[in-house]
Amino acid sequence: MIYIKSDNELELMREPCKIVRDVLLLAEDKLQAGMTTGELNKILHDYIISSKAKPSFLGKYGFPASACISIDNEVVHGVPGNRVIKEGDIVSVDVGAYKNGFHGDGARSLYVGKISPEKKKLIDVTKESFFKGIEGICIGSALGDIGYQIQTYVEQNGFSVVREMVGHGIGKQLHEDPQVPNYGRKGTGVRLRRNMTLAIEPMVNMGSHHVVIDGLNCVTQDGLPSAHYENTVVINDNGVEILTV
Repeated sequence: MIYIKSDNELELMREPCKIVRDVLLLAEDKLQAGMTTGELNKILHDYIISSKAKPSFLGKYGFPASACISIDNEVVHGVPGNRVIKEGDIVSVDVGAYKNGFHGDGARSLYVGKISPEKKKLIDVTKESFFKGIEGICIGSALGDIGYQIQTYVEQNGFSVVREMVGHGIGKQLHEDPQVPNYGRKGTGVRLRRNMTLAIEPMVNMGSHHVVIDGLNCVTQDGLPSAHYENTVVINDNGVEILTV
């Protein structure tokens, strides 16, 4: 069942979404070569707690940290630990915050220092595919239009979209209906309604779209890099409003 928020509920949801935005900006600011993914997770965890919010991911499906930190061929759900971040790595940071009875969710693919042109293009295309995905989307649009627009842009740039992991509705629960694939056909799926809130999150591979899921972690089958970009959005009278920027 798709849960449509009231105007009052939407206002309550804005705060955790702003916290997510600020955590992602903090990740970009604090990221440096030589630190471990565990050290970065602690910085982000402490900020969420200091904002009087709860980390949405901590303990969810057994996940042991507050941020998913995925490097290079790790698509999503990378578990922070002793891995040292190196210059040239793609570092995808995915965080959620729970406050006022609602969740916010967002992700960015970051890097330290110099990065290869191929990796930089992958990061840029992944980010831009999100914005292509919501272009022209409004009340009454078909959900499939989002995935179609993302997939088309990604494949035009020579990359591929992950099939096994998708975006989702979000609100009182971190994962709500509907699922939001990053691929699909125009005109298919449910029609979008006013105050429907979605986490749209392109996951884009440099090579094949195939992945291997090992426990919590999801990695590219061919070992090539992947990138991730996510925002929580709401469908409103003006189209799509991004809540986590």
